[in-house]
Amino acid sequence: MASTRPLVSVFAADGTSTTSTALPAVFTAPLRPDVVQFVHTNMNKNARQAYAVNAGAGHQTSAVSWGTGRAVSRIPRVGGGGTQRSGQAAFGNMCRSGRMFAPTKTYRKWHRKINQTQRRFAVASALAATGIPALVMARGHKIDEVPEVPLVLSAFATKASAAKELLQKVGAFADVEKAADSKKIRTGKGSMRNRRYVLRRGPLVVYSATDGKDVEQGFRNFPGVDTCNVSRLNLLQLAPGGHMGRFVVYTEAAFKELDTIYGAGGKAIPSAEMTNADLTRIINSDEIQSVVNAQKMGNKTYLRKKNAIKSAKALAMLSPYAAANRASETAAQKTKAKKASKKSTKHRAAGLAFHAKTSRQGDVCEDGF
Repeated sequence: MASTRPLVSVFAADGTSTTSTALPAVFTAPLRPDVVQFVHTNMNKNARQAYAVNAGAGHQTSAVSWGTGRAVSRIPRVGGGGTQRSGQAAFGNMCRSGRMFAPTKTYRKWHRKINQTQRRFAVASALAATGIPALVMARGHKIDEVPEVPLVLSAFATKASAAKELLQKVGAFADVEKAADSKKIRTGKGSMRNRRYVLRRGPLVVYSATDGKDVEQGFRNFPGVDTCNVSRLNLLQLAPGGHMGRFVVYTEAAFKELDTIYGAGGKAIPSAEMTNADLTRIINSDEIQSVVNAQKMGNKTYLRKKNAIKSAKALAMLSPYAAANRASETAAQKTKAKKASKKSTKHRAAGLAFHAKTSRQGDVCEDGF
């Protein structure tokens, strides 16, 4: 991270490192993309303009319901005759030429109030992210030839030609060309509403009041390049789209002024909730292991839980009388089955005897003839 480099090189107009300056304390702020995204979303709503549909849209006709008894719905219908409009349903949001459902109003809550501490936290996080090359490259900026991030320059030009040469010397002009090549016509109806073109973001040039407006004059004609005074840092420029890691070029005066804006004499720098985020190292440290309970080394096995409805042993553990009831019920079933068997045997014997008797009577009758 940027906090591991206490010194930052300052580059001259020819692209060579001349001196070094201390890294401002704001670059040690914790990175909170959730706070940055939340604050950016709400700040972006404060530039909206109220819009609404015409209050009388969909109701500019004389329509009245026909009531019941005519085999049609009770929606208001246009009166008159002679055209296809006569008798058509009106007013409803489901009707042709009707009003919309819940028409938009100009008194909607367009703007959002944002907590001042949250806004400062978001700006500090966005500033800290500008000093991490991985986040800057992940955002799409071309900084392969940039010698160091954050990039601090000691001199700026007042003309575009000199500013272009300066950016080429330090390897930052590739990001400007990337932004210029990305210009294209916006898709959708926005191309007809004074926002015809879309453009990727290039470098952000942060200058100090002591640098004057010469910096703005030198960089204002480059596509995708923005300029900002260090005393008026804007989150919408530091993290476009709510994504941290914009490529920022600082002047030496602006870079040093960050220590007066954030720190002991200025705005408070947020601190991280955890100074060490390595949980494995924390848990395995001697301080933690000396107070935790010892590890249980037993190889205790647990029996599988059985259903008392299907398992007799599980039922016996729940009810001490279950086995006795089960035994008495089994004995009763056996006695009942034995009695039924004897009864069926008796009936079978009686049936055989009756069949034998009738058979003998039949034999006597046949001998008589």
